[in-house]
Amino acid sequence: MQFQQGPYIQMAGICDQIIEDKNGTLSLIRIVDTITHTEARPDAPVKMPSVTYPIKMVVMLKSGRTRGRHELKIIPQLPSGETKAPLIRSIQMEGEERGANNIINMLFTFTMEGLHWFHINLHDSLLTRIPLRIKYNRVVTQQPPR
Repeated sequence: MQFQQGPYIQMAGICDQIIEDKNGTLSLIRIVDTITHTEARPDAPVKMPSVTYPIKMVVMLKSGRTRGRHELKIIPQLPSGETKAPLIRSIQMEGEERGANNIINMLFTFTMEGLHWFHINLHDSLLTRIPLRIKYNRVVTQQPPR
């Protein structure tokens, strides 16, 4: 097992809001695994158009025996299996129960419906994956009378 000695995942997910108090304690508001995009208009497209949503991701790690500076990579994978360029951030692990709270704010453009995965890697080794399903709701409305 690659990470038997740490780091350990305390929490990894996507939410609407993250509040961090002065002591560094996090509160996660409305943890989500599905986003529904609705197009409601007379000419609503059959296929979901590209949409951009703000994503707030949190990856909380505890060091265990891991120490020093490490590279955290977040690699988006589309429902088609295609992967996008990784988001890379440097983290510092101090050992034992101390860790790193990683808050990642990103604008992500979704080009298709389906299950998207965000691979969370330490260097090039997979720690975990976070799922996010994108659904499209097409509502064709009537033209307003003139």
